[in-house]
Amino acid sequence: MPCDYSQYPENWKTEIRPAILKRAGHCCEGSKAYPDCRVKNYSIHPLTGSRVILTIAHVNHDIKDNRYENLRAWCQLCHNTHDAENRARNRYRKRWEDKNQLKLWSKGK
Repeated sequence: MPCDYSQYPENWKTEIRPAILKRAGHCCEGSKAYPDCRVKNYSIHPLTGSRVILTIAHVNHDIKDNRYENLRAWCQLCHNTHDAENRARNRYRKRWEDKNQLKLWSKGK
């Protein structure tokens, strides 16, 4: 899912992201699912075969919580694995909300 940078602080790209990448040595910091992952930024991932672009993850999924202890430099595999359950929950909630909104809207017809 693409980032909506309008939701992030102004210094995200200039200060926060570079600081987290520097802390991580420009390597994945490893997630719960892949704790030993230390793949380097822009290298080829040994498990996926794709080029690694490190992203900065919010461990608690709250994009307003930009404390450094809540941020991790993760490869796509670690980040997507970490976010999978949260994304599934959000998809389910959205479908449920849409379905119920449709029922409410169609009752007036």
